[in-house]
Amino acid sequence: MSTVRDAAFAVLRRHGLTTIFCNPGSTEVSLLTDLPDDLRFVLALHEGSVVGMATGWAIGHAAPALAVLHTTAGLGNAVGAIATARVNRVPLVVLVGQQDRRHLALEPFLAGRLDGLAGEYPVWTHQPVRAQDVPGALARACHEAVTRRGPALVVVPMDDWAAPYEDETPAAPARVLRPAAVPDDSLAPLVELLAGARSLAIVAGAGASWGPLVALAERLACPVFQESFGALAGFPQDHPQYAGVLPADRGRLRTTLAPYDVVLAVGAPVFRQSPYAPGPLVEPGTTVAVVTDDPAEAHRSPAALAVLAPPGAVCERLAALVPARPPGPVPSPPGLLDAGVPAGGPLRAAYVLRELARRLPRDVVLLEETPSSRPDLHRLVPARNPLGFVSAAMGGLGFAVPAAVGVRMALPTRPVVAVVGDGSALYGVHALWSAAHYRVGALFVVLANGRYAVMDRLADRQGGKAPWPPFTEVDMTTLARSLGCPARRVDGPAELAAAFDEVIPSLAAREEPLLLDVAVTVDPDFQP
Repeated sequence: MSTVRDAAFAVLRRHGLTTIFCNPGSTEVSLLTDLPDDLRFVLALHEGSVVGMATGWAIGHAAPALAVLHTTAGLGNAVGAIATARVNRVPLVVLVGQQDRRHLALEPFLAGRLDGLAGEYPVWTHQPVRAQDVPGALARACHEAVTRRGPALVVVPMDDWAAPYEDETPAAPARVLRPAAVPDDSLAPLVELLAGARSLAIVAGAGASWGPLVALAERLACPVFQESFGALAGFPQDHPQYAGVLPADRGRLRTTLAPYDVVLAVGAPVFRQSPYAPGPLVEPGTTVAVVTDDPAEAHRSPAALAVLAPPGAVCERLAALVPARPPGPVPSPPGLLDAGVPAGGPLRAAYVLRELARRLPRDVVLLEETPSSRPDLHRLVPARNPLGFVSAAMGGLGFAVPAAVGVRMALPTRPVVAVVGDGSALYGVHALWSAAHYRVGALFVVLANGRYAVMDRLADRQGGKAPWPPFTEVDMTTLARSLGCPARRVDGPAELAAAFDEVIPSLAAREEPLLLDVAVTVDPDFQP
């Protein structure tokens, strides 16, 4: 007799979901015990790392990944990571266990009120009415995750897996085709806007496709800015038309975009800012258009024109339809903070990043979660491939360490580096055990200043005293080693150069992780 579990595994195989990221609980034992040999189980020690690792896997494969969570506590622990996956637009199938269906009405121990626990961050949430509807729900979750680009959540009571499944009609199509062609006549208003512009600029976001956008930018001969707080680099940052990251406050944003009468945002919202400042986003006389395949992004953007279509397809046609323009001036990206050689004092983060950038291969996957050093990283470490900068667009901490593990699992021959602050690393430190256990050869560069530097500066700006202390007692080297991950402390330039020279040339072939715990000082000129 075929069971719901058998049919569910067939669905997972059909959709390539054969790696299961999980921290198991009792409500998942009936699913997970005696897994078929072709299904791989990957253990994480915290549910935030489960979803974070699955997020990295999905980014690396450009395809959905599967995360299995334990009822209320597991889903609750993972909500922040689910929110990050939603804002990063990463397709995930999240399967959440539930108590036995036969006594749910009595609210037994471990029963969860799960439908709204993750809020609106899943793109789709469902608990099948019958056990026999579970396989179809998983198939639909995969389609929803891909189509709507985010986490789709299915809740399954633990007794459903053993239920019989005979000649059932699945409640989802086996395949979904998503044509990407964009008719030329639909683009006529945007072509007219671009053709009539006096001075053009493009803002590239995580949803952009590099090849078509480069072709369009070169056709228009205009500067290309990177969106603020992007999940991915939207444009090659060593291209001569790259003009740097947009400022994250309205005053500087208006100044930056003031020379342009038309600004085209491609795969980017218009425009993410923090903190709030009064005034318009752009000066009067500047017209903003946006190209995105995200309806919510299109509808909330204060733009004169929004094109809701795949950005790659739109850019490909625009490059053929708009007239070529003579080259215009490209503003230089912002200058560097001090990255000089320290004279006997502690290392600056900018110095560490400069030394890292000098050695990184072109195909590196670089994950970032170092808020107080992000401006330096943008200026010093240009993304030279579409995964050359990967970050958490949501802004919450705990992304980079587990995501780096998942990316490297997905791309075992690519060099993977995570640059994180020590405060950020503590939110995802559990993933170091998974990295060590599964021999994931990623490099974790922890910029350790022993404090929340961004919060300290924000408190200074507020004009008051911060009540939170530094946490200089935290020893990331010892923490990593306690989780089985090799680690070493770096306190000066010579140690830093030796570590980078030893590790970086062999990153692509490395079979075990390494954490470098680099002591840095807070740059006195840093402003969040």
